[in-house]
Amino acid sequence: MSSGKKLEVGIVMEASPGYTKKLGAEIEAMGFDYLLCPDTQNLAPDPYGQLSLVADATTTLRMGTGVTNPITRDAAVTATAIATLQQQSNGRGLCVIGRGDSSAEYIGLKNATTRQLRTYIDRIKAYMAGESVDRDGKDSQIRWLQSEKVPAAPVDVACTGPKTIEMAVEAGDRISFAVGSAPERVEWAIKTATAHLEKIGRDRGSLQIGAFVNLVCDTSEERAINLGRMIAGMVAHFAGMKNAPLDHLPPELKELAAHMQSQYDMAHHAQEGASHATEVNDEFIDWFSICGPPEKCRDRLQSLVDLGLDHVYLLGGSPVAHPHGERQAAMVQQSRLFAEQVLPNFR
Repeated sequence: MSSGKKLEVGIVMEASPGYTKKLGAEIEAMGFDYLLCPDTQNLAPDPYGQLSLVADATTTLRMGTGVTNPITRDAAVTATAIATLQQQSNGRGLCVIGRGDSSAEYIGLKNATTRQLRTYIDRIKAYMAGESVDRDGKDSQIRWLQSEKVPAAPVDVACTGPKTIEMAVEAGDRISFAVGSAPERVEWAIKTATAHLEKIGRDRGSLQIGAFVNLVCDTSEERAINLGRMIAGMVAHFAGMKNAPLDHLPPELKELAAHMQSQYDMAHHAQEGASHATEVNDEFIDWFSICGPPEKCRDRLQSLVDLGLDHVYLLGGSPVAHPHGERQAAMVQQSRLFAEQVLPNFR
């Protein structure tokens, strides 16, 4: 049953040449609102060119990074890439950004601090608005935007820990929690965000609040849980990144997050063969993710929406491991049951 509130729903899918344009059109036809492509150069093809192809193949689908980061691209480079996508799509672009994980790790760099992320967000927002940015005494501006009427794309901040959530509330046009799909985790994140909104005097209506939701919809609950194992482990890792505080985590997550800090198999990040997946048991997946038949997915997702979410980005599973493009196509096909039997309840 619907609460009467329209929930914006997107899909996170790696870009893949020869596939992204067609799959983007399918995702729009299935009724989804967003397509996000990760910006992680060693693990997936570049998102920007592929999303521009999607822009030409769609009319309503909004699209962007999911996520980009402050480490691998200069702020001016990201700003001009997002502004280009924004122009190509007639205003349907979106910059979803986080501290960086696999993108930095795979080139031997550390992910950004919350302070670095805040500075980066401020810079790309200023660049997209056509403003000058002080770069260590150098007055920096994106010149080509001065003669174009390109509205600044919204910046959506992906956040997990309390300090990053608070910063996201201050700096973002939108925020999206990466805390898993357990109601108590999402409720904690929303309370952290709304408390900070009150503290700084920002109106709740000025900020879109959403979440990355690990969700696999399948007629077989066992199959859904197996497909959701990798995603559950990956998102648990976000809570247990190096030097991340663990005291605020519930017991169900704290032990696994601590394990991920030292034992996460980054060599198989976002792959089913990761060694850390053996630590992610069925009970944890069922708590931390939404995996099962349409009725279960509907009810569990509704419980999150009732907490106050405006949008969700689905992190799904694929029954095909390789090759890369076929993996993305199978993931989209796996999402069709959700689109047909769950998504209409939120419309």
